Amino acid sequence: QVRLVERGGGLVEPGGSLRLSCAASGSIVSRATVGWYRQAPGKQREMVALVTSGGTTNYTDSVKGRFTIYRDHARNTLYLQMNSLKPEDTAVYYCYTCWRRDFWGQGTQVTVSS
Repeated sequence: QVRLVERGGGLVEPGGSLRLSCAASGSIVSRATVGWYRQAPGKQREMVALVTSGGTTNYTDSVKGRFTIYRDHARNTLYLQMNSLKPEDTAVYYCYTCWRRDFWGQGTQVTVSS
């Protein structure tokens, strides 16, 4: 069983920054593909950023150049640094990994509003 616990959401003004963290059980952050998805009200959940065990990253087009996904292997923690936030980034953000099956965190709310 894999456990994922997100932290770091909140309310931020447009143009601001937030950093999300995802503490994972075991060494899953180093061994599997891990990443972030988000779901806005009335919309489907979408991939935001992924990183493979080998370090290859993939971002959805709308966040390229603004968001950075990275891992701390020693802490077994995944991060998402979000800069230049826009109102359309408002969503619940979920940590994700696939290790024999999909695992999801409980989600953390990010609200971008003035």
